[in-house]
Amino acid sequence: MARRSGRASDPQARTRRAFARRQRARRWLTWRYVLAAVLLVGAVGFGVYALYFSPWLRADGVQVVGNAQLTEKQVLATADVPLGGPLATVDLHRIELRLKSLATVKTVDVSRTWPHDVRIDIVERTPVAVLDRGDRLTNLDATGVAFGTLAKAPDGLPRVKVGPGADGDALAEGAAVVVALDPAVTELVDYVEVRTVDEIDLRLRDGRLVRWGSAEQADDKAAVLLELLERKAKVYDVSVPGAPTTS
Repeated sequence: MARRSGRASDPQARTRRAFARRQRARRWLTWRYVLAAVLLVGAVGFGVYALYFSPWLRADGVQVVGNAQLTEKQVLATADVPLGGPLATVDLHRIELRLKSLATVKTVDVSRTWPHDVRIDIVERTPVAVLDRGDRLTNLDATGVAFGTLAKAPDGLPRVKVGPGADGDALAEGAAVVVALDPAVTELVDYVEVRTVDEIDLRLRDGRLVRWGSAEQADDKAAVLLELLERKAKVYDVSVPGAPTTS
């Protein structure tokens, strides 16, 4: 009888042991979730500390790339990058806005270079002419934007003079004319005279005058003028390229 009682109790013992294993598994699963949560909170806390409070990721330097006309000192003074604080909190957008106030800057991109630097990538405007306002000389790009200050006109760039009625649109038209000129013609030009958007003339070095008109059909006018200059004349009118005249 004792043997039968022992055998009968075996299933009960196995059941108790299985129940105990399930209980331990549930407790371990619970603790595993708690441990994972603690580790996650710790990782987030460490990340926040590293980004905003530790000395490991502070803004310590500025890299300036792409500047040729502007000096690094000019760029840094305008950018006014706050150093010594967390790199993560540096306002890149405000730095870009400050740099865009420089007329020489065509485009600018400001980014973080971890762990310690702010990087400034600049694309400067390319001069196609010298804007001569009488009292000062500045560069002029292909869109008619004046930038920089020149002590004297550099070689290889035509001058652009504006009349009292010339506005920003007229200046853009004048720049478009300069861009359209054949290099052989550019060498002959003393200056481009811009009075209005429709009244643009070329004054050649030998005293000849070219009536250009507006910047419309600039490529056609440039091609016609190159042939027309072979004729001896004082005035060349290519304002209507399909019907040019000389006098």
